[in-house]
Amino acid sequence: MRIGIFTETYAPYISGLVTSEMMLKKGLEKLGHEVYVVTANLENFRYEYEEEEHVLKIPGIKTGIYDSRLTAVYPLKAVNRIKSWNLDVIHSQTEFAIGTFARLLAYQLDIPLVHTYHTMYEDYIHYITKGYFNKSSKKIVEYLTLFYCDKTASELIVPTKKTYDLFKEKYQVDRNIHIIPTGIELERFYQENIDSKEIKKLKKKLKITKDDFVSIFIGRLGKEKNVVFLLEVMRDLVPKLPHLKLLIVGDGPDYQEYQDLIKKYKIENHVIMTGKVAWEEVPFYYQLANIFLTASKTETQGLTVIESMASSCPPVCIDDESFQNVVIDGLNGRIFKTKKGCKEIITELYHDPKMVVKLAHQARINSERYSSKYFAESVLKVYEYAIEHKKNRLGLLGKIVDKVKEAKNEVDHK
Repeated sequence: MRIGIFTETYAPYISGLVTSEMMLKKGLEKLGHEVYVVTANLENFRYEYEEEEHVLKIPGIKTGIYDSRLTAVYPLKAVNRIKSWNLDVIHSQTEFAIGTFARLLAYQLDIPLVHTYHTMYEDYIHYITKGYFNKSSKKIVEYLTLFYCDKTASELIVPTKKTYDLFKEKYQVDRNIHIIPTGIELERFYQENIDSKEIKKLKKKLKITKDDFVSIFIGRLGKEKNVVFLLEVMRDLVPKLPHLKLLIVGDGPDYQEYQDLIKKYKIENHVIMTGKVAWEEVPFYYQLANIFLTASKTETQGLTVIESMASSCPPVCIDDESFQNVVIDGLNGRIFKTKKGCKEIITELYHDPKMVVKLAHQARINSERYSSKYFAESVLKVYEYAIEHKKNRLGLLGKIVDKVKEAKNEVDHK
């Protein structure tokens, strides 16, 4: 099968979405399929095609949301190359410009379109509105989400029941929705595959000693990740737990704000901020920690939680639907509901290393459910179903495609 993955962001950008896309591509290729990626060029304003990796990068303008760029919805320069791929199915990973491009091409080429809904956009509105018109903006997001996910895709994939419920209960969507948890290349995170010498170097660099009890957070540093919650927990616990440290791995718009808070709370010797870390180096950082800690309630799945489990680093998570099917409290990790509950769990684990080892062992075992192979096989079944039940796209999209063709013909004949 020849598969086209259309996404706004791809490597070398680092995010849970990119991890998902890369794992899917690798998994499908291991199963013998050809996979092409169409994405925005995050590094410069040029069309680029990486022949060996089958990655087409389209230029776009900066959006102000992290490093993302907004491309044209129908970049003519890319169309002929994509046509030459003779795709059997298009899989869109975004609702915006390149997502629209995927939908137009799927209609034009009469190819089934599968769409994965990754992001709870209502939680990210503040990056655009800066606090203004949030209510009306959320209604717009709901409308656009329904249009992209309900009206134009052959099949819809979501990573968790939390997202499934968003469509079925809140948006009242009456159509096929496939729940497929995103796969992880688990072997990258296994302790036995990590160079112990590199771990020693990192510990020395970050001033982590053998007596330290380290909790780690890995992710974007934005308000939606609730990192302030973690810093307040550290502020309250440090006087009682002198060897407690928090390792924050990642970058984002609130990086400086967190640094200022760390100084304000006088916990500089207990909180380490690494900044951006290369994708291939992330597994090393999990090995520095005793537990993984997150208070984010905006995840659709929380891939870092699965990564931590594969790393034998038990997760300690806030009570959220995204984590409930992954983390079983007391078996492979811990769940807290309040700040007080979080502090109690950390204190308990700080004083009970045997419990940490027990949770870590079970976390590693349970992570096996999220292998990239199983992920690819599950998505492939959706592709096959979409091809078998192929239907014509909406008339509105047809009109848009026809208008674009007319405009192109006029340009060609001038």
